[in-house]
Amino acid sequence: MGPPLKLFKNQKYQELKQECIKDGRLFCDPTFLPENDSLFYNRLLPGKVVWKRPQDICDDPRLIVGNISNHQLIQGRLGHKPMVSAFSCLAVQESHWTKTIPNHKEQEWDPRKLDKYAGIFRFRFWHFGEWTEVVIDDLLPTINGDLVFSFSTSMNEFWNALLEKAYAKLLGCYEALDGLTTTDIIVDFTGTLAETVDMQKGRYTELVEEKYKLFGELYKTFTKGGLICCSIESPNQEEQEVETDWGLLKGHTYTMTDIRKIRLGERLVEVFSTEKLYMVRLRNPLGRQEWSGPWSEISEEWQQLTAADRKNLGLVMSDDGEFWMSLEDFCRNFHELNVCRNVSNPIFGRKELESVVGCWTVDDDPLMNRSGGCYNNRDTFLQNPQYIFTVPEDGHKVIMSLQQKDLRTYRRMGRPDNYIIGFELFKVEMNRRFRLHHLYIQERAGTSTYIDTRTVFLSKYLKKGNYVLVPTMFQHGRTSEFLLRVFSEVPVQLRELTLDMPKMSCWNLARGYPKVVTQITVHSAEGLEKKYANETVNPYLVIKCGKEEVRSPVQKNTVHAIFDTQAIFYRRTTDIPIIVQVWNSRKFCDQFLGQVTLDADPSDCRDLKSLYLRKKGGPTAKVKQGHISFKVISSDDLTEL
Repeated sequence: MGPPLKLFKNQKYQELKQECIKDGRLFCDPTFLPENDSLFYNRLLPGKVVWKRPQDICDDPRLIVGNISNHQLIQGRLGHKPMVSAFSCLAVQESHWTKTIPNHKEQEWDPRKLDKYAGIFRFRFWHFGEWTEVVIDDLLPTINGDLVFSFSTSMNEFWNALLEKAYAKLLGCYEALDGLTTTDIIVDFTGTLAETVDMQKGRYTELVEEKYKLFGELYKTFTKGGLICCSIESPNQEEQEVETDWGLLKGHTYTMTDIRKIRLGERLVEVFSTEKLYMVRLRNPLGRQEWSGPWSEISEEWQQLTAADRKNLGLVMSDDGEFWMSLEDFCRNFHELNVCRNVSNPIFGRKELESVVGCWTVDDDPLMNRSGGCYNNRDTFLQNPQYIFTVPEDGHKVIMSLQQKDLRTYRRMGRPDNYIIGFELFKVEMNRRFRLHHLYIQERAGTSTYIDTRTVFLSKYLKKGNYVLVPTMFQHGRTSEFLLRVFSEVPVQLRELTLDMPKMSCWNLARGYPKVVTQITVHSAEGLEKKYANETVNPYLVIKCGKEEVRSPVQKNTVHAIFDTQAIFYRRTTDIPIIVQVWNSRKFCDQFLGQVTLDADPSDCRDLKSLYLRKKGGPTAKVKQGHISFKVISSDDLTEL
C-alpha cells in the first residue's frame, strides 16, 4: 500500500472521466479555465493565445512516444529552463516517473477507442509532505499553433506539456513556476530529499580521498533510485549557455543517467595504465553541445575500445545528447551538484527519513510563543520550535532539510513568495527531554544558510549523541508552516520538544517535585590508572543522579580521554549528589577507575573545575590516580537551562 493520497480541489479522476464518456464530451476543467488567469497573475501575454487540445495540434497525439527518456525537450517561447532539466532528470528513473504519471498506459490515447477518450489526465506531486493528485483537461496554450511552454522534439508527444500544466495548476498558474529551481521541481515530482554540493568548496580535484568518497555517495544514491544533476557556474547573464573549451554549456543543467566503477581486463589495463575506471554518464536535455574531452565519442580513449569492449564494460549511450566522463574530469568541470536521494522506502525495515510538519506561531505568553527569529535575536531565539534527534553511532552523515510553506498562491495579493528562513543545530545533553532555555554549555554543531528560498539544508557528519535543531525565520513575530526532514542511514528518532520542565503529576508530588536543575559537562579524564606499561585502557564515563544515569561513548586506548559528555538532571534536592564514574571497558569485566561526588548546589561556581578521582564511598574516599575536568551549572529555576 502506498502513502495516503490527497485529491487536489477534491477532483476524482475516474468519476469525472466516466461522466464525460457517458455524456460524450471532452473534459473542461472548471478549476483551471483556459484563460489568462491560468497563465499569469496580473499581466497579459503579447500575441493571441489559443488553448488547443493535442488532436488539434498534430496527428496521432500520444502521451508518451516510445521510451520516455529518448526525446529531447524544448522549453518553448515562455517555458522555464529548470522545468526542462527536471523533466529530463525525472525520466531517468522509471520508479519515479511512473509515480508522477500514474497508470500512464490507461491514460494513453488509443486510436481504436477514441470513444473512451475524455480529454482528462491526472498527475501526482509530492506537495509539502503529501502526495497530491491533480486532474487537468488537455487544453494547452498555443500561439500560431505552437505550444507556448515546454514541448518534445517528438511533435506528437505531450507528457511533459501536460505534466507542466498540472504543476502550474497546483501552484496557481504558469507564472508561479518562475523562480523555482531544478531541485525544487524534482522534489515536488518525486518526494526525494535534495542536497546541493559545492564542487569547488569540496576540493574534490585536490583531495583524492574526498573524491572517491563522493563517488561512493553518488553511486549509492543512484543505485537506490536517486536523481542527480549538475551544472557549471555562469558568472553573469551574458555567459549563460556559453560553451566551454570542452564543449559544455555554462549555466546549463546536465542529468546523470549512469555511474559505474569498472574493473578492466588485462589488455585494457595496459592500454589505460589503471585497473579501475570511475565513470559517470551525463545527458544534455537539449541533445546538443556534448562533452568533447577524454571519453567523448571523438576522443582517443573512446576509439581504443571496441564495440564489444563498450558493451562488456557497460559504457553504452542510449540517447542523443549522452556522453561519458571520468570522475576526475567530472569534478574538474562542474561547479554545482544536486543530489536528490530516494527516501520513500525503508531499507531492511530501517527508517532512513524522519519528517514533521511544524509551525511558527505568535502568542502573548513567551512560553507559548513559537516565533523567536534567528540566532541574532538572543532574547527570543529559543522561543522557536525545537526538535531533538539522536545519532546512535559516530561518523554518520545526516542531511537536514527545512522547507517553508509555498506562498505563491498569495502572490496575486502582493505577498512575497518566501520568507528568509534557516536553522541552528546544537549538541545537547545525552538525556535531555525538555526544551532549551539558555545556551550555556551546548555546542553549536552547525548552521544552515539564511535565505529566502523555499528550502534550506545542512549536511554534516555528526558524532554520537543528541542534537537539538531549531528552525527559524530571520525575523521574529511572524507565522508560517514548515516541513522539517532529517535523513540518515541510521535511525535518528526525530521528535519535538514541547515541555519546558517536568509535568506536575500525582507521582511527582508523592516522590517530591524537582526543585533544582543541574547541567554537567565532563570535558576530560586524564592521567588514568594503568597497572602495567602495555595495558590497554578504554575509558568511558557513567554520570549518575539517583536512579538516572548517562553513559558516554568508549574512548579507545588512552589514559588522557576527551569526552565533552553532557547530562542534565532534575533533582528534588541537592542532597541527591551527582556521581561521575570512570570505567575501563574490557572484554569480560569492566574495571572501575575512580569517581567524583558533587553536591552541585545553585550557589556553586560555574567555571571549569578539576578534581582527583576517588574510590567509591563519597567525597572523602581515598584518592585514586587520575583527575577529571568538568563544568557544573545548577539553578532552582527549572526553566533556566
